[in-house]
Amino acid sequence: MSAFLDFKNPTFRSFAFYCMLLVLKMFMVSIITGQLRLSTKSFLNPEDAIRHGGPEFVRSHPDVERAVRTHRNDLENILPFILIGFFYVLSAPSPTVAAWHFRLFTAARLMHTVAYLAALKAPTRSLSYTAGLVVSISMAVQVVMTSFQTDRVGNR
Repeated sequence: MSAFLDFKNPTFRSFAFYCMLLVLKMFMVSIITGQLRLSTKSFLNPEDAIRHGGPEFVRSHPDVERAVRTHRNDLENILPFILIGFFYVLSAPSPTVAAWHFRLFTAARLMHTVAYLAALKAPTRSLSYTAGLVVSISMAVQVVMTSFQTDRVGNR
Protein backbone atom coordinates (compact mmCIF):
# COMPACT_ATOMS: atom_id res chain seq x y z
CA MET A 1 0.00 0.00 0.00
CA SER A 2 2.79 2.44 0.81
CA ALA A 3 4.03 2.35 -2.80
CA PHE A 4 0.67 3.76 -3.90
CA LEU A 5 0.68 6.50 -1.26
CA ASP A 6 4.01 7.96 -2.24
CA PHE A 7 4.83 11.12 -4.15
CA LYS A 8 6.90 8.95 -6.51
CA ASN A 9 3.58 7.51 -7.68
CA PRO A 10 2.32 9.94 -10.38
CA THR A 11 -1.32 9.08 -9.64
CA PHE A 12 -0.95 9.87 -5.94
CA ARG A 13 1.05 13.03 -6.72
CA SER A 14 -1.70 14.22 -9.09
CA PHE A 15 -4.41 13.35 -6.57
CA ALA A 16 -2.63 15.22 -3.78
CA PHE A 17 -2.15 18.28 -6.00
CA TYR A 18 -5.81 18.52 -7.02
CA CYS A 19 -7.03 17.77 -3.48
CA MET A 20 -4.93 20.66 -2.17
CA LEU A 21 -6.32 22.98 -4.88
CA LEU A 22 -9.83 22.01 -3.81
CA VAL A 23 -9.08 22.52 -0.12
CA LEU A 24 -7.55 25.94 -0.87
CA LYS A 25 -10.66 26.79 -2.89
CA MET A 26 -12.81 25.88 0.09
CA PHE A 27 -10.69 28.15 2.29
CA MET A 28 -11.26 30.96 -0.22
CA VAL A 29 -15.03 30.47 -0.08
CA SER A 30 -14.79 30.64 3.70
CA ILE A 31 -12.83 33.90 3.50
CA ILE A 32 -15.34 35.30 1.00
CA THR A 33 -18.17 34.40 3.38
CA GLY A 34 -16.45 36.22 6.23
CA GLN A 35 -15.81 39.29 4.09
CA LEU A 36 -19.43 39.34 2.97
CA ARG A 37 -20.56 39.14 6.60
CA LEU A 38 -18.37 42.13 7.43
CA SER A 39 -19.33 44.22 4.39
CA THR A 40 -23.07 43.60 4.82
CA LYS A 41 -22.95 43.63 8.64
CA SER A 42 -24.80 40.32 8.73
CA PHE A 43 -23.74 38.14 11.63
CA LEU A 44 -24.97 34.86 13.09
CA ASN A 45 -23.72 35.39 16.62
CA PRO A 46 -24.75 38.25 18.92
CA GLU A 47 -21.17 38.71 20.17
CA ASP A 48 -19.99 39.32 16.59
CA ALA A 49 -22.86 41.70 15.87
CA ILE A 50 -22.21 43.69 19.04
CA ARG A 51 -18.52 43.95 18.18
CA HIS A 52 -19.42 45.31 14.73
CA GLY A 53 -22.21 47.73 15.55
CA GLY A 54 -24.91 46.26 17.69
CA PRO A 55 -27.41 43.45 18.19
CA GLU A 56 -29.51 44.63 15.22
CA PHE A 57 -26.81 43.15 12.98
CA VAL A 58 -27.74 39.59 13.95
CA ARG A 59 -29.42 39.03 10.61
CA SER A 60 -29.09 37.27 7.31
CA HIS A 61 -28.21 38.69 3.92
CA PRO A 62 -28.83 37.02 0.54
CA ASP A 63 -25.19 37.33 -0.55
CA VAL A 64 -23.93 35.79 2.69
CA GLU A 65 -26.47 32.98 2.45
CA ARG A 66 -25.36 32.28 -1.14
CA ALA A 67 -21.73 32.00 0.01
CA VAL A 68 -22.75 29.72 2.88
CA ARG A 69 -24.66 27.47 0.45
CA THR A 70 -21.60 27.40 -1.82
CA HIS A 71 -19.45 26.22 1.08
CA ARG A 72 -22.01 23.62 2.15
CA ASN A 73 -22.19 22.29 -1.40
CA ASP A 74 -18.39 22.01 -1.43
CA LEU A 75 -18.49 19.96 1.76
CA GLU A 76 -21.15 17.67 0.27
CA ASN A 77 -19.10 17.06 -2.88
CA ILE A 78 -15.40 17.59 -2.23
CA LEU A 79 -15.16 15.47 0.92
CA PRO A 80 -16.67 12.40 -0.82
CA PHE A 81 -14.37 13.03 -3.80
CA ILE A 82 -11.34 12.95 -1.49
CA LEU A 83 -12.47 9.70 0.12
CA ILE A 84 -13.36 8.07 -3.21
CA GLY A 85 -10.14 9.38 -4.74
CA PHE A 86 -8.06 7.84 -1.96
CA PHE A 87 -9.44 4.38 -2.73
CA TYR A 88 -9.26 5.09 -6.45
CA VAL A 89 -5.51 5.74 -6.16
CA LEU A 90 -5.15 2.42 -4.32
CA SER A 91 -6.91 0.66 -7.21
CA ALA A 92 -3.88 1.44 -9.44
CA PRO A 93 -5.66 3.23 -12.29
CA SER A 94 -3.91 4.51 -15.38
CA PRO A 95 -2.05 7.67 -14.27
CA THR A 96 -3.33 9.55 -17.33
CA VAL A 97 -6.96 8.53 -16.83
CA ALA A 98 -6.73 9.29 -13.12
CA ALA A 99 -5.23 12.73 -13.76
CA TRP A 100 -8.12 13.53 -16.10
CA HIS A 101 -10.63 12.48 -13.44
CA PHE A 102 -8.94 14.77 -10.92
CA ARG A 103 -8.67 17.67 -13.38
CA LEU A 104 -12.27 17.44 -14.53
CA PHE A 105 -13.60 17.28 -10.98
CA THR A 106 -11.49 20.27 -9.93
CA ALA A 107 -12.55 22.29 -12.98
CA ALA A 108 -16.20 21.40 -12.36
CA ARG A 109 -15.99 22.51 -8.72
CA LEU A 110 -14.24 25.76 -9.63
CA MET A 111 -16.92 26.49 -12.22
CA HIS A 112 -19.64 25.55 -9.73
CA THR A 113 -18.23 28.02 -7.20
CA VAL A 114 -18.04 30.84 -9.75
CA ALA A 115 -21.56 30.05 -10.98
CA TYR A 116 -22.93 29.98 -7.43
CA LEU A 117 -21.22 33.10 -6.10
CA ALA A 118 -21.81 35.16 -9.26
CA ALA A 119 -25.38 33.86 -9.65
CA LEU A 120 -24.68 32.89 -13.26
CA LYS A 121 -27.56 32.02 -15.52
CA ALA A 122 -28.87 28.45 -15.42
CA PRO A 123 -27.85 25.76 -16.23
CA THR A 124 -24.19 26.66 -15.57
CA ARG A 125 -24.23 25.64 -11.92
CA SER A 126 -26.20 22.42 -12.42
CA LEU A 127 -24.02 21.35 -15.36
CA SER A 128 -20.85 21.87 -13.36
CA TYR A 129 -22.35 20.02 -10.40
CA THR A 130 -23.34 17.13 -12.67
CA ALA A 131 -19.89 16.98 -14.28
CA GLY A 132 -18.26 16.66 -10.86
CA LEU A 133 -20.77 14.05 -9.75
CA VAL A 134 -20.19 11.96 -12.88
CA VAL A 135 -16.44 12.00 -12.22
CA SER A 136 -16.93 10.89 -8.60
CA ILE A 137 -19.34 8.12 -9.63
CA SER A 138 -16.91 6.97 -12.33
CA MET A 139 -14.10 6.65 -9.79
CA ALA A 140 -16.38 4.94 -7.24
CA VAL A 141 -17.56 2.39 -9.79
CA GLN A 142 -13.96 1.62 -10.75
CA VAL A 143 -13.05 1.12 -7.08
CA VAL A 144 -15.99 -1.27 -6.62
CA MET A 145 -15.08 -3.17 -9.79
CA THR A 146 -11.44 -3.44 -8.73
CA SER A 147 -12.49 -4.60 -5.27
CA PHE A 148 -14.85 -7.19 -6.76
CA GLN A 149 -12.19 -8.47 -9.19
CA THR A 150 -9.67 -8.75 -6.36
CA ASP A 151 -12.17 -10.72 -4.25
CA ARG A 152 -12.95 -13.14 -7.10
CA VAL A 153 -9.27 -13.82 -7.76
CA GLY A 154 -8.59 -14.23 -4.06
CA ASN A 155 -5.86 -11.58 -3.84
CA ARG A 156 -6.73 -9.92 -0.60
